[in-house]
Amino acid sequence: MLGYFTAEGRGVADKLLADLATDLIARGVDVAGVVQINRETQADRLCDMDLQVLGHDHHVRISQNLGAHARGCRLDPFGLETAVGLVAADLARKPALLILNKFGKSELEGRGFRDVIGQALCADVPVLTAVNKANLQGFLGFADGMAEELTPELSVVLNWCALFASQRFA
Repeated sequence: MLGYFTAEGRGVADKLLADLATDLIARGVDVAGVVQINRETQADRLCDMDLQVLGHDHHVRISQNLGAHARGCRLDPFGLETAVGLVAADLARKPALLILNKFGKSELEGRGFRDVIGQALCADVPVLTAVNKANLQGFLGFADGMAEELTPELSVVLNWCALFASQRFA
C-alpha cells in the first residue's frame, strides 16, 4: 500500500500528483496529504515552493528566500513541519488515500513526512508519493520491500489508487 514513481523533468511529478488529487477529489474520494505548487517569481530568482494541504483552503510556504548568492538548501523547516502537522491531524479521519508531494532529503534524514507515512500505513491508509532518483535508494531502504513502483502516468496511478483506496471510484 505504498506506491511511488519517479518522473523526469522539473515539476513533472508535482503536476501529476496535483492532477491526480484534483481527479480524486472530483470523484468524491477522501484524500489527505499535500501537493507541491511552484510559483515562478522573478527571472533571476528560484521559484517559491508551496504545499497545498488537501482538504484545506490554504497553502503552506516551504521555501525561504536566502538571497541572490546563497547556495544552501532553501527548504523552510518550519513551513514543512507546519504542513506535516496538518496532514498528521487529517489521518485521524482515516482517509481513503494519502498523497505526499515527495519522499525527499528531509524524509531520508528522519524528518518531514517520514513518521506520517508510517502512521498511515499502520492505519491501512495507502500512501502515494514521488521520489527523485537521487533519493531512490534511501527510499527503498525505508520502504523495506513494501513499495510498488508505478509508471508516472495519470491512468496508471489512478488504477493503483482504485486498487488500494478503501472507497469506490465513480
